[in-house]
Amino acid sequence: MSAGAAGGSTGDPGTDAVRLLPADLRARYRELLARWVALPSVAAEGRAQQATADTVAEELRALGLDVEVHGTAGAPVVFAEKRVAGAPTVLFYNHYDVQPADPLELWTADPFVLDEREGKLFGRGATDDKGQLASRVVALEWLKRRHGGELPVGVLFVVEGEEEVGSPNMGAYVEAHRERLRADACVWEFGGVDARDRPHLISGLKGIVTVDLHVRTGAFDQHSGLGPVVPNAAWRMAAAVASLRDAEGRALVAGFYDRVRPATAAEAAYVAATPRDDDVVAEQIGVERFLGDATGAEWQRRLQLEPVINVNGIHSGYGGPGMKTVLPVEASAKLDVRLVPDQAPDEIFGLLRTHLDHHGFGDVVATLAERPEHPSRVDPTHPWVQHAAAALEEAYGTPAVVAVSSGGSGPLHPFVDVLGLPVIMIGVGYAQGRAHAPDENVRWVDVERGTYATVRTIERWAGLEAPA
Repeated sequence: MSAGAAGGSTGDPGTDAVRLLPADLRARYRELLARWVALPSVAAEGRAQQATADTVAEELRALGLDVEVHGTAGAPVVFAEKRVAGAPTVLFYNHYDVQPADPLELWTADPFVLDEREGKLFGRGATDDKGQLASRVVALEWLKRRHGGELPVGVLFVVEGEEEVGSPNMGAYVEAHRERLRADACVWEFGGVDARDRPHLISGLKGIVTVDLHVRTGAFDQHSGLGPVVPNAAWRMAAAVASLRDAEGRALVAGFYDRVRPATAAEAAYVAATPRDDDVVAEQIGVERFLGDATGAEWQRRLQLEPVINVNGIHSGYGGPGMKTVLPVEASAKLDVRLVPDQAPDEIFGLLRTHLDHHGFGDVVATLAERPEHPSRVDPTHPWVQHAAAALEEAYGTPAVVAVSSGGSGPLHPFVDVLGLPVIMIGVGYAQGRAHAPDENVRWVDVERGTYATVRTIERWAGLEAPA
């Protein structure tokens, strides 16, 4: 896939409608991203969280916002506010934490030093989520410049430091601050273009339940010669995991689909109209077929509307060089269960436990690994979503692909179902940005388009004329 070169439209993957950032704002974006990438704010390790929160607070103050850093039971949350009399208010949700950089040997350069090459900016957090946050800041600076040096709309920021570990404190935070978080619309923390470089707008996220499984079959490992008579924990765990779904990905847990909310007519229409990109994805990720031989509209239906049980890892016994003829006594597995409205995380965990018991796996211990997140969606026909779609078409010169839901998860539920906000997910990412992986990156061409799209979404929504 081609990438935009440092000059902006060179290497442009498909349209000459790129709106270039002013040179100083381009430099500002790079400066912000370099500063934040240099802070290894790995949530799973509790690293550099206070320092990163403080730098985010400093940059939001420079934007002219009133800023507070709020303590939580975990990492601090940066809250920023600027109300404008008579104007609507948009809330930006972002996060400053990142995934671990491991394995370090697969990075081309230091993951915590911003590296620019071939029209891309590389570093941990470049696309998830520090590059997105930098784009929001630059978009608001650009918006001020286009409207007399002042923000023409009210702005709120909630920037947390635990998104990469399931946002365990975000629900309680929103409940505690719901009056101060009153707004008219929300821009979520991520977005970008799809595998064919079409602008992508997402209006929902799946919920998630993460589960640890563990089984022990004896006092200690045994010689494998006893295999005909002694239980093997690895086989036990493999059988337990295999019982959860069929070969094509359909869950076998009784009651798992009972509460799945049918798609509305509008949701079904948007899913059916989603342009095909499964063939490109298959080539990019190196698979010959998808589960259930899903392609086209069926591929999108599964991805956007279906819940799923995933295995993230199974661990048992010996995995070193050569042989160790042993019967392992312990085995563990990690699962994530992606949920859709109206599935309830606690109920799904209970169904999983009941399934294991009823299928003879009562000895397999199941525990919640992290705080669950509820699924949530916004009506794709909402005016806020439609303004964003029109702004994306302006920025990219091609119609936006409106997705009912991402396959991923996040703390969307409190913002939609507690605060009652319409939410859009647009941004500066792209399909090969390698979020969570080595050589994570963002392209300049997407930074320019995505930042412009954010500016135009706010202008259209607030009834502001774009400067000539």
